[in-house]
Formats: sequence, structure tokens, C-alpha cells
Amino acid sequence: MNTTKQPGSPEGSRVADRVAERIERLISDSVLKPGQPLPSERYLTERLAVSRSALREGLKLLRGRGLIRTAQGKRSVVANLLAENGQTPMLHLLTTQPRTLYDLLEVREFLEAESAALAAERGTQADHVLIKRRYEELNAAGDQDTDAAEHARLDHAFHLAICEASHNPVLVHTLGSLNDLMLSSVFASISNLYHRSAHKRQIDRHHARLFKAVTGRLPDAARRAAREHIRGIRHSLLEIEQEEQRLFRATLRLRSDEIL
Repeated sequence: MNTTKQPGSPEGSRVADRVAERIERLISDSVLKPGQPLPSERYLTERLAVSRSALREGLKLLRGRGLIRTAQGKRSVVANLLAENGQTPMLHLLTTQPRTLYDLLEVREFLEAESAALAAERGTQADHVLIKRRYEELNAAGDQDTDAAEHARLDHAFHLAICEASHNPVLVHTLGSLNDLMLSSVFASISNLYHRSAHKRQIDRHHARLFKAVTGRLPDAARRAAREHIRGIRHSLLEIEQEEQRLFRATLRLRSDEIL
């Protein structure tokens, strides 16, 4: 006797709902990220222990909710959970006004300090493997002639891996919604600080402390390391800005004196 539940039946609908719920959870937890293809149908049916028809009904529900998209003849991918046009008027203002960089660093301090502490408390062995990979990739870039944009991407990926280890989906998606802004702040620190040996050594020390505290399961030390890292960058950038302003004023005075 065939015991497979038909998709249109009440029991079949409940199975489809459970499929959708399980995949939604993977998206919510950032296991599946925007733009990432879903695993194959065969893999999903085996892991979720459902029929192929139930799986397809569940995917249909997710498409209706805007959580996945499927191109003709291609595997379904996780949809962009934010607005398709990320360049909103507010984002334009934030990326074009230089003073906003310091406001953004304040926000990074609050969010990353707490995410580091949570990561130290909740991070699994698998999280530690990913954090270590991102940390080693970042260190390798520091030993090579890596351009600032790529270095910024690797730096950001290291911090994002720590945030994901917090296992707080709201925190992860909040930082994800600020992804372009976060990258711009990391790029600013790389561009302005990494060619200054003293500042680079300080940033490298901060990254090492953060890595050891999170993987060593030391929440207070992780929070402190993340906070000191962001504050150190903010202080260094302000210091450089003030130095450039002093040089600019002195140059103007010199030119005025020569004219007179």
C-alpha cells in the first residue's frame, strides 16, 4: 500500500510546512546565505526525510514568501532578504559624509563587542574551524602584497565569522544589513593604517587577542578585545585626520608668508 502523503492533502500540507520551516531556520541562522544555492533535492529529501513532492511543495511556499528564488532549469538560491536596491538615500548619505565613519565605528563597537562575547559563550567547534580559517587567510594577506579592497574583504570576513558564531540571527542579520557600510569602515582603516607599521602591528595584536579570546571561550576577554580593537582604529583615524589638518594649516601659513 502506498503511504506517501499527497501534497494537496492536509497531511501533505503539514509536511510541506515543516519542510519550509526547517529551511527557513537555516536561512535565519545564516547557514544558508543570500545568493547561496540550496543543496540538491536528493540531499534535502534525505536529510529532511520527506518525499520529493513534499520538498517541492515546501520550496513553493518559500518562493511565495520571497525567501528563495528559482531560475528556469537552475537550482533554487536564497533570495536577497533586504531591498534589492541597497543604495537608499540614507545609505548614500552615510557613505558620502566622512564624519559618518566615526559614527559607524561607534556602532561597530557596540555590536561587535557583544557578538564576540556571545561567540565565546556559544561558539561550537565547527564555528572555531571557520573563525580560524578566516583568521589565517587574513594573516596570510598581511604577509603578501594584497590590495586594500581584498584585504578589507578578508578583515570583514574574519569579524563576520565571529558574529555568526554568536548564534543570534537578529544580530547577524543586523550586521548583514550594514554590510556595505561595514566594508567601507574596514576599507578606511586598511587604507589609512596598514601602511603605517606601528598601526598595523597594533591591529594585528588586536586581531590575535580577539581570536584567542573567542576560541578560548573567554566572553569578558572577547568583549574587551573587540571593544579595544574598534576604539583603537577610531583613535588612530582621528589622530591621522588631526595630523593632516595641522599640516594643511601650516602649509597655508607658509604660502601666505611667502606671498607677503
